[in-house]
Amino acid sequence: MPDEPGEPEELWVDEMAGPVLRPFAVARGRTRQADADLDLIAIVRTAEVPIPDPSTLGTEDELILDLCLRPRSVADLAVDMALPVGVIRVLLGDLLRRGLVTVRRPAGAGGGRPDPRLLKEVIDGLRAL
Repeated sequence: MPDEPGEPEELWVDEMAGPVLRPFAVARGRTRQADADLDLIAIVRTAEVPIPDPSTLGTEDELILDLCLRPRSVADLAVDMALPVGVIRVLLGDLLRRGLVTVRRPAGAGGGRPDPRLLKEVIDGLRAL
C-alpha cells in the first residue's frame, strides 16, 4: 500500500542499534550552553568530587564522566560520542555548572585573537581526518 501524503518514507531506526535519537533531543532542545564557549581544544576532566546520584545524570552525562577520567579535549569527546560539538558543549556546560567536570582552557583563550599557527595546525589536523 503506498504511503499517504505527508508520511515519512522511513522510520528513524537503525536495524542493529534500534531507535535513533537525534542530537537535538540529547541536548534537550538547547543549542547553546549557559557558560562561556568551550574551545574545541579545551581539556575536560572528571572532577574529583563524590559521585552524584545516577538518577540525576543522563546516559550521555555518565558517558562523558567515564570518558573524562582521563583528560580529553572537547573535539575528542564529540568524536568518541559521535555527537556534534554543539551538543557536547551543552552537555559539558551542564556538568561544569554542577561541578562534575573541570575544564582547562587553552593558553591565550582569554578573549584575544587566536594564534594563526594554532589555527593552521587545527585545520591541517582536520584535513588529515
